[in-house]
Amino acid sequence: MMLEPSIDSLQKKIKSKYTLVTLSARRARELKQGSAPMIDNPTSHQQVGVALEEIRDGKLGYTYSDEIQSRTETL
Repeated sequence: MMLEPSIDSLQKKIKSKYTLVTLSARRARELKQGSAPMIDNPTSHQQVGVALEEIRDGKLGYTYSDEIQSRTETL
């Protein structure tokens, strides 16, 4: 059984698996609470699948916070 979207295609958008999991879980929670999908006609019936499709299609992403970057640089 092949999962879509594949982890390889998702990691082209978001390099870190941890960030990918965190981002998709947060978005799935928003979808569960009634937020509308950012893509037309998602193929997945699960909120996490819809979130992953949004990432694959470039509708969902993240920005690296300067505050976090400055904290990691001082360690």
